[in-house]
Amino acid sequence: MIVVKKNKLFTAEGFNKKNMNMKHNTRNLLILIVAALLIVSCKKDSIPSTYTPPPTPSGTDTTTYTQYGTPFSGVPNPQDAIIYQVNIRAFSSGGNFQGVIARLDSIKALGVNVIYLMPIYPIGVLNSINSPYCIKDFLSVNTEFGTLTDLHTLIDGAHSRNMSVMLDWVANQTSWDNPWITEHKNWYVQNGAGNIISPPAYTDVAQLDYTNAAMRLQMISDMKYWVYTANIDGFRCDYADNIPSDFWTQAIDTLRNITTHKLLLLAEGSRSANYTSGFDYNFGFNYYGNLKNIFASNTSVQSIDALNNSDYTGATGTQQIARYITNHDVNGSDGTPVQLYGGQQGAMAAFVVTALMKGVPFIYDGQEVGMTTPITFPFTTVKINWALNAGITAQYKNIIAFRNNNQAIRSGQLTSYSSTDVSVFTKQQTGDSVLVISNLRNNNINYTVPAALTNTTWKDAVNGGTITLTTQLALTPYSYFLLKK
Repeated sequence: MIVVKKNKLFTAEGFNKKNMNMKHNTRNLLILIVAALLIVSCKKDSIPSTYTPPPTPSGTDTTTYTQYGTPFSGVPNPQDAIIYQVNIRAFSSGGNFQGVIARLDSIKALGVNVIYLMPIYPIGVLNSINSPYCIKDFLSVNTEFGTLTDLHTLIDGAHSRNMSVMLDWVANQTSWDNPWITEHKNWYVQNGAGNIISPPAYTDVAQLDYTNAAMRLQMISDMKYWVYTANIDGFRCDYADNIPSDFWTQAIDTLRNITTHKLLLLAEGSRSANYTSGFDYNFGFNYYGNLKNIFASNTSVQSIDALNNSDYTGATGTQQIARYITNHDVNGSDGTPVQLYGGQQGAMAAFVVTALMKGVPFIYDGQEVGMTTPITFPFTTVKINWALNAGITAQYKNIIAFRNNNQAIRSGQLTSYSSTDVSVFTKQQTGDSVLVISNLRNNNINYTVPAALTNTTWKDAVNGGTITLTTQLALTPYSYFLLKK
């Protein structure tokens, strides 16, 4: 979801400025505002913080769905995913599905096995700022991108290359000219005067009311539609923390009962209840914020160790955090990885830790060519130059291949040996052991090797040969090693 702020501090023109912080920071503030409103008022203007479902209406979803194609059997297990975000508008000169189809081989060559498409649905016109997250029709394809046939071609092409496809799902709101506005006014939150309201700080969209059982069922039905009609393999669920967790439990239970499909489900949120609801992934807001501080404020690299525990509160089995160094929200507001992490090699050192330490890597299109120009909202003016920095792309391929080729990275036991400046960790599983070392400082660092690693010999997975660790290891700025036994 795109945060657009309307008062003098929150103008559309200021969207791409630094005061347009990450959306999760904005939402933390909004949660406090909503809580205050609930204390002082019983009006309907506030979004309910808790929800007790009303009785399920008779005649639940009985829609007959026609399956397009054959359900994809190659969906990876959650811990094995490499998720690649496609911002369709910026991805090619045409800004459409055909531009993505033309580069499916390149995405595959990167080592990706899950493609996530930003919203593909028609965008509202009334009060619109041209945001892809302002949905006019949940059951259609935006003609800006092409047709349903084009989408089928994209998904079929991904499946033929052993890649899954996730759609972006926007459950929090609709556009003001969505037919639900007139046909089902009671599906929206209304104020005391009976007027539909926007979510706090979002004026281009109307807030859906999750106390309405019929709306919930329709939302779930529409999600099922795409599983069958487009043969997709999951959803990234926008602004998931702002929606009652019991809705997600209801929706995910329904989706998991589509036994012909194995679905991957990513919550763009951080609450532990998302795991309980059945999501495979929470989003790495905390990790990203901490990583920025390591580079900008000299925060200790050891701070990541605490996040490796706290971010997984409530997670069980294969549930993961999707960790990133950039995405469509923060790329425009905070800057590109090259700008955030001290240049091209700093960005690579940051990605090494992000992709290999804990969780699954989430890659935003363009970062693999080391773009220095942010892709700013509404994503229509900046186009990715795929000819940039072949050497950087090669490094991404090496890092991702290291993950894909080592089971220990994906599901092994993590032991951290990090210092204040260097991320150092092993991942171990029976018959498979790896050691990752990444200097996150733009300085020469002399790392003191702990006793557990002293006098051990490792194969260098990138450069070839072997490395035997002694008591000290000299590291140049932003250098890294990918080692295995």
